[in-house]
Formats: sequence, structure tokens, C-alpha cells
Amino acid sequence: MQYVEGFVLAVPAGNREVYRRHAAEAAALFREFGATRVVECWGDDVPDGKVTDFRGAVKAEAGETVVFSWMEFPSKAVRDTVHARVMSDPRMKAMMSGETPMPFDGKRMIYGGFTTLLDS
Repeated sequence: MQYVEGFVLAVPAGNREVYRRHAAEAAALFREFGATRVVECWGDDVPDGKVTDFRGAVKAEAGETVVFSWMEFPSKAVRDTVHARVMSDPRMKAMMSGETPMPFDGKRMIYGGFTTLLDS
């Protein structure tokens, strides 16, 4: 079964195209080093919940859109190797160093790795 890493974050609505370009650059690196799939989804119907919701999870502010994304890997071991390679790559270091400003507040991003339980 494949391994999935999921992300939820808030992006200023005006940064949609900047975020898309940033995500495309990062996706190319992750794919180059072994991710089998990278999906980025821009919030379109993200309702407020009664107890909790996506917006609350990332402390989305007025004018921000929730982004839900995931990457797929053949295994957790591959994911760990891919991350190590991507994070040490000069292209990713440039993306994270401020040379190209991040189009979102990374401190409010939630993420985690998941084993596949059902894939229908």
C-alpha cells in the first residue's frame, strides 16, 4: 500500500497564482526524487463547522483560502528518503530561504503522514 502525506494550509486569496507556481516548483522536486503524485486543491466549498473545521485548524484569517493537498509515495521509507533529498536540494533551500518569499504562513500549516487503509 502506498504512503500519503497530507497538508492543510491557509493562503491569502490574492496569492493564488503565486502559490500555484510555488507548489508547481516544489511538486517537480518531490516528483524528481520519488513522489508518485502531488495534488494541490484550492478551497471552493469549505464551510464553517459547529465544533471544528478546516479554517479553524489552520487559523485562516479573513481573505484567506484553505488549501488541501497531498503527496503519494510507494512507502514511508521512500517518503523519508525523498524528504531528505528535497530539503537538502539547493532549489528547495532557495524556495525556503526568503529569496522567493513563501506565499503563505508555514507556521499555520498542518501536515502528517498516513498509511493507506482503503483505496477504492
